[in-house]
Amino acid sequence: MSNKPTLSALKSDFSVLKRLVAENIRVFLPRYALAIFFMAIVAGATGFSAWIMRDLINKVFIDRDPAMMILICVSVAVIYIVKGFASYGQEVILARIGNAIVASTQRKIFDAILAQDVPFFQKNQSSDLVTRITYNAQAASSALNLIATSMGRDLLTVLGLLFVMVTQDIVLTGIALIGLPVLFSVVTHLLRKVRTLFGSEVRSVAATVSTIQETIHGIRVIKAFRLEDPMRQRMASSVGAVERLANKMVGVQAVTVPLIDALGGVAVSSVIFYGGWRVIHSGATPGEFFAFITALLMMTEPARRLARLHLSLAASAVGVRMLYELVDLPPSTPERDDAIALDVRKGEVQLASVIFGYDPEAPVLHDVDLVAKGGEITALVGLSGSGKSSIFNLVMRFWSPQTGKVLIDGTSLADVTASSLYDQISLVGQDVFLFEGTIAENILRGRPEATEAEMVEAARQAAAHDFIVALPDGYRTRVGEFGSQLSGGQRQRVAIARAFLRNAPILLLDEPTSALDAESDAAIQDALSRLMKGRTTLIIAHRLATVAHADSIYVLDQGRIVEHGAHKDLLTQNGVYSRLYDLQFAGTD
Repeated sequence: MSNKPTLSALKSDFSVLKRLVAENIRVFLPRYALAIFFMAIVAGATGFSAWIMRDLINKVFIDRDPAMMILICVSVAVIYIVKGFASYGQEVILARIGNAIVASTQRKIFDAILAQDVPFFQKNQSSDLVTRITYNAQAASSALNLIATSMGRDLLTVLGLLFVMVTQDIVLTGIALIGLPVLFSVVTHLLRKVRTLFGSEVRSVAATVSTIQETIHGIRVIKAFRLEDPMRQRMASSVGAVERLANKMVGVQAVTVPLIDALGGVAVSSVIFYGGWRVIHSGATPGEFFAFITALLMMTEPARRLARLHLSLAASAVGVRMLYELVDLPPSTPERDDAIALDVRKGEVQLASVIFGYDPEAPVLHDVDLVAKGGEITALVGLSGSGKSSIFNLVMRFWSPQTGKVLIDGTSLADVTASSLYDQISLVGQDVFLFEGTIAENILRGRPEATEAEMVEAARQAAAHDFIVALPDGYRTRVGEFGSQLSGGQRQRVAIARAFLRNAPILLLDEPTSALDAESDAAIQDALSRLMKGRTTLIIAHRLATVAHADSIYVLDQGRIVEHGAHKDLLTQNGVYSRLYDLQFAGTD
């Protein structure tokens, strides 16, 4: 029973490693060939070192031949000098190949992550993705280098030394290798444990990364609520789990060491007994025996590495398999092969009979019909959870509706390329995201090819220029991680400048002033008024005063549009909008 899963796992490991080799062999074949050439030199030098023991014993110590002594000394010196240079060459080449594979694999994983849609990032923790980029890339490099060194250096060395042993005495060779079946059986038994432990170790490392990320991003809350001790305990638990798994991994992998030593000890003692008996009773020369025993002893270390190869590859194969799970994952909303470029003329956005839920079994939008006319301001209002942000997600095609259509100028978003859609939309949200770098770099994210003059003009339009030039480094001021070096109002104005520079015909505003003070709110409202001019604007707002000027207002309640009209008209209907307005302005003159 237990052999079947192990055999299946071995086939799975072989399959994933075969794919890894096939994908990289063409790129790195010349360098691997050169490294293996150097390994062959090292293996040949090692075999020659054992071979020459016969002549050293017979010619120098028994026959006392001075000329042979000089020749052997010179030969040994030359061989070891050549071996040293060859060892250096193969070490450097393999290291550089490994670094190139890590870099290439990390780029491949990152590209695969970028190809995913927003639902993917909600389902997968960032700590898991970070761990995969780190561990899986290293696993790919380790697997390929293990195969190269094992097939090149270790296998060639063992074969060379085995050739020496066979040429000296084939019976002694059989005695020396008698323990191999036992070794193979034990190693096969350990494979499943290594594979399970490595997978658990990767998950534990992801938990550690998650704790570190939450500590960095939530340090204000941690300090304010005195959560240092719980975070220490959580970190200690995660680190302890990694430590325990690593110790178990070392213990399992190290089992082969005493086993090989024990089997090697029995083999060497048996060889000494039989070889000594032949020298004493059968007239065999001491040189042949010492050449054989030298080759056997020198074979121990490369044979040990080859015996542990399956265990090491099994650990690496887990990481490589996780790599391909991510790389092979199709986007949750794949783009059609016949997708066309979106051509925006009026910029009219429409939702037609849309039913949508993040879980298809639990819709959050029910049969929604909505039209945001080109060049006009359309507002979405309603209580939290009514479906406003979901409409934005559908317009951005972060998700797709289960039924119905989302259209721009009559073209379904399902029929257009994602790149052409995003080129036509600017997004400004309440949670402004700024990239690590300078203010200038963040504004230029809106349109990287823009000139400096265009960037500055965008900042002026966003009411950001004055505060930027007042900073010590002006537009070259670094914003810090997630914009931490700027105030909330400053971050918001940089985001608006980014939207100005993008100059897209459709604008999505998600509570852009909800967390600002009165002074920042006034400045940003002026900037937004300039930004919205002449654009199709969809705006989400809880504060109804910010949408009173909208051309059209849609009121949502529990995923349904319950009212629609202009601000004044909705107030006269004494419906949901009127009640929300009265609640917000109760007690004011």
